[in-house]
Parts: sequence; structure tokens; C-alpha cells
Amino acid sequence: MNTDRRMLQRLLVLTVCVMLLSLVPAMGESAAAAPAVRKVIIDTDTGADDASALILAAKSPEIEILGVTVLVGNVDLEQGTRNALAALEIAGCEAPVYKGAGERYSGEEIHAFSVFGTDGMGDRDLIHPRGEAREENAVDFILRTVRENPGEIEIIALGPATNIALAMDREPETMKQVKMIWSMGTAGLGPGNASPVAEFNVYADAPAYRRMLDFGVPVTVIGLDVCDGEAQWTDAQFDTLSASGETGHFITESFASIREFYAGNGSAGSVMNCDSAAMLCALDPEFVSGTISCHGSCLTEPGEAYAQVIFYKEGFTYDVAANDFDYNVTLVNTVDKAGYFARYLDRVQ
Repeated sequence: MNTDRRMLQRLLVLTVCVMLLSLVPAMGESAAAAPAVRKVIIDTDTGADDASALILAAKSPEIEILGVTVLVGNVDLEQGTRNALAALEIAGCEAPVYKGAGERYSGEEIHAFSVFGTDGMGDRDLIHPRGEAREENAVDFILRTVRENPGEIEIIALGPATNIALAMDREPETMKQVKMIWSMGTAGLGPGNASPVAEFNVYADAPAYRRMLDFGVPVTVIGLDVCDGEAQWTDAQFDTLSASGETGHFITESFASIREFYAGNGSAGSVMNCDSAAMLCALDPEFVSGTISCHGSCLTEPGEAYAQVIFYKEGFTYDVAANDFDYNVTLVNTVDKAGYFARYLDRVQ
């Protein structure tokens, strides 16, 4: 009887060992299949919408933020830098911040304009960062990081393209090694906000945007038409965000001035947040349901059409064009607008 019991115990042990060993290849295959964390640089003229996108990025495990580069746009360079530092700190992110362009690609001075309040963050006394920007210039940082990580760096551009264009001019061969540029810019296939046909980020420095589009690095563009309609955040959604915790309250307060601006512009009760929509396009493939391969042409001649970006669709023959375009842009044209806020809240709360 004892011999039989010992044999049974040994058989059970052997069976368990075989089962455990059979799991080892599967575990190895699972680990091998896990996607690598993507390396990104975020380029921003930090107003409230940029800050909300920075917080979204900081809370997302798919990416590693190697650095945040700042330029003038929504606010001046110093204020934009402080805003970026404050947003990262409230998100618990220690990514370094670098100051970049304080003037246009041409060298012309930029007078910052913000509908997000004088500080770009709702004028609610939110901005008290403990940290400071690094000494290295933003363009130097971009070039050094791309050299150290050839073919790996994605740049998520939330503001004008000045820093990117300057880097392309200084070391074109280095910038050819950028994997992808994600650009929140242009009106997409809809109306503009800086003018009836132009979007603010492009309008702030159209020659820089043209340089970026014409350079040859893959560019994915997220325009204003992606974040209108159902994608706009409502008063009720801001209340939900504010109640979700300190981070949500910070974001909600930072939008105070733009919500007042929308109300005065006849759009009370809903606000566009295109920078966070663009960030979600870069982070979540399931958020994007439609893209178009295009040639993007940025108009830089003075006049009513200044800074308009015209998209020539691949596969469509235009009557008065040569139709020999370089299809240099992937234009995002369809996203989960109805689910946008819920996706954002799920990541940041």
C-alpha cells in the first residue's frame, strides 16, 4: 500500500513538472510578442490644450517621453516652459523640458496670442513648477536624441513647426532618421480657426510648417475636423473630469478662459481640445478609424489663403494639376469622436 502511494505521489509530481515546463515556451513567446515602448519627443507651445495632452502622454505606458521641447505660440517661451513643467509635475512625470524657438522660422518676432488666458492656463494661479528647464537648447536636444536613436524617435508636435524646421535645416541627414512626426495642425478637410481656411499652429509659422511637410519624413496630420462635433468636451464632462481627482481638477481649471471664449463666440457648453485628440491618435490605434494618403501643400504667400494647407488625395485625378505628387502626409479623417472623452478620462484619472 505504501509503495503504491509513493508511486502515485511521484506520478503527480512528474505531471505537474511537465505542465509547468510546457508553459515556459508560451511565456517566452508572450514576452517576445509584447510591443516595445515607443520613444517620443513632444514639441509644444504649452497652453491648456497642450498641457492636457502632456498629461495624457505622461499617463500612457505605450511611450517613453525622452523630452519636451517648448516654443513660442499660445504664450511666450518662458510661460510656455513653466506651463509644461507644471503639467508634467502634476502628472508625476520627470521628463526633461527644453526651451526652443522664441521667434519665427524666418527670425521674425512672434507676438504670442492665447485664448486660454494671459498665462495660457485659464488665469487660475495654477502654475507653480518646482523644476526648471535644462540648459541645452531644444533644437540641440532634438538632434542629439535622434542621432542616439536613429529610426526610433517619433516627434509629437502640438504647436507651430519652428523647432522642427530649424532642426531640419541644421542637420538634414540626422532629421531624415526621425521615424514619424505626428502633427496637430491644419484645418484637415474642414474650416480653420485662425482664419476661415487656416489653423492656428500653421498660421503661427507657415514657412516652418511647409518645410516640415516638404522634408520627406513621414508626417501624420490631425486637423481641426477630427475634434469638432461629438468630440467637443461638454460642461458635464468637465464636471466629471474635475471630480476625478487633482489632475482632472487641474485640467478643468486650465480651460476656464477658453470656455468663456467659446461662450462669447456663440458656442457655450462645448469646447474643442484638439491637442489631446492628436495625442490620442498617436497613442491608441483603435481611436483612429480612417486615414487618407495625401500630398500636403502649405500656402505661404501673403493674403487671405495664407497658412491654408491643401490636401491632394492619392488616387484622385485632379483636372488642373499635374498629379505627380509626393504623397507626403497621412491625414487622419475619422476617429471615435463619441468615445474621445471617455478614452481620455480612462487614461488620466
